[in-house]
Amino acid sequence: MEQQKVYWLNGTDMTLEELERIVQGVWQVGVSPEVWAKVEASRQHIERCIAEKQVVYGVTTGFGKLADVPIQQEDVARLQVNLIRSHAMGVGDSFPVDVVRALLVLRTNALVKGFSGIRRETLQLLVDCINRRVHPVIPSQGSLGASGDLAPLAHMALVLMGEGQAEYQGVVMDGAAALQKAGLQPVQLTAKEGLALINGTQAMTAVGALATLEARRLGLAADAALALTMEALGGITDAFLPELHSTRPYPEQAEVAQRILGLLSGSRLTTHQGEVRVQDAYSLRCAPQVHGASWQAVHYVEDKLAIEMNAVTDNPIVLPDGRILSGGHFHGQPMALAFDFLKLAVAEWANISERRTERLVNPQLSNLPAFLAGEAGLESGFMIIQYVAAALVSENKVLAHPASVDSIPSSANQEDHVSMGTIAARQVRQMVHNSARVVAIELIAATRALLMNRCQEQMAPATLRILEFVTEHVPFRLADSSYSAEIEKLAEVLLSTPIPMAHSSFQEGI
Repeated sequence: MEQQKVYWLNGTDMTLEELERIVQGVWQVGVSPEVWAKVEASRQHIERCIAEKQVVYGVTTGFGKLADVPIQQEDVARLQVNLIRSHAMGVGDSFPVDVVRALLVLRTNALVKGFSGIRRETLQLLVDCINRRVHPVIPSQGSLGASGDLAPLAHMALVLMGEGQAEYQGVVMDGAAALQKAGLQPVQLTAKEGLALINGTQAMTAVGALATLEARRLGLAADAALALTMEALGGITDAFLPELHSTRPYPEQAEVAQRILGLLSGSRLTTHQGEVRVQDAYSLRCAPQVHGASWQAVHYVEDKLAIEMNAVTDNPIVLPDGRILSGGHFHGQPMALAFDFLKLAVAEWANISERRTERLVNPQLSNLPAFLAGEAGLESGFMIIQYVAAALVSENKVLAHPASVDSIPSSANQEDHVSMGTIAARQVRQMVHNSARVVAIELIAATRALLMNRCQEQMAPATLRILEFVTEHVPFRLADSSYSAEIEKLAEVLLSTPIPMAHSSFQEGI
């Protein structure tokens, strides 16, 4: 049996692709000796400050508004245990396993940087939980996104203490039982460790990172759906020519236009300017501008995630020279703004996709059969599939309201500005999933239109491959029937598997 690859955490250069492989269980994680040396040096500074009875936030003081309350030396360990128990107040549905795994990986990656003062044995238990698939049950609601994701991360830390609940081998059980079944022992937290575990942005970053990975695939699926719809409607390809897009040189816009021209290469279904009509509707003609702008937002978020995934996000920070400084690295505003931006991008992919679906089913907007029905009147065909897309688009518009513009003071006004970044992250992932359903609907409708007219021999090789991909998951049938299960299935596939393109160059922009 081939040995599983180990990804060596160092807190400096983890990518989205690497995170995804670890989350999926393709790779395990490890910590190299030079990284352990930094972790242990950081811990020594904490031990020194306790021995010297220094006043350090969260180590020899209380938390939040209670930062001015001194803690006796004999109580510093008890302080950390109380912190975890009192902060594990999350509510609502639990995060799915992929989010929990991403959260564990990202928190560990931040701690290995050696600025948090955690002990080796505590950090090792985090690593072991990732590799042995002990997944804390973490409620998804209750974080303000500053001081970090306190409630979600406290539920994670409970399991390390042998408390709370965890999922192991598909069964939810007590944290202590999950550790025992995995051959692990809980830890007794000591000074600074509870704070080191929960003061960070890893819940919002985990959700947002997974949403961004899915958004990349969604964007490619939206481009593929556009290409199929172009053929189904006899769209004009002149609007995608590079000499046109060079005059407004947004790289992502040009990439989308190039991708669509590549997908449509060899098609005998598309048209040129003036052959049938002079211009197409905006949902076809302006798609490079709209899709391209959404890709711009994705790239912005990717840049911010590259920083956040490899950053120190707790407080206080233990510097290599021994100073322990209080600051605000736990504040999620950089990610809150990024995820709110991504929400707009995702919403627009769905908005314009739904408009193209409308053109496919509305007989006043095309020469296709009304609602793509076999016997219009007796059958309703795809009348309601457009309703579903419209409902999802409308739901996205509600979710797209920026979470980051809200702030409610907490901890007796000591923490008087918070990011709501975890809400933004949860919203954007829901919007990605909604939008995948909308794009799946366009793909299904365009495929139906092309098959009804027996257009396969006139299609471009690349779009024919996309059509075959769709029909593998959604078999063609003309009679009225429910497509709910197929829409869900295709949407899930679009988010987990890059839609097949004719050439690897069409993957540009992801």
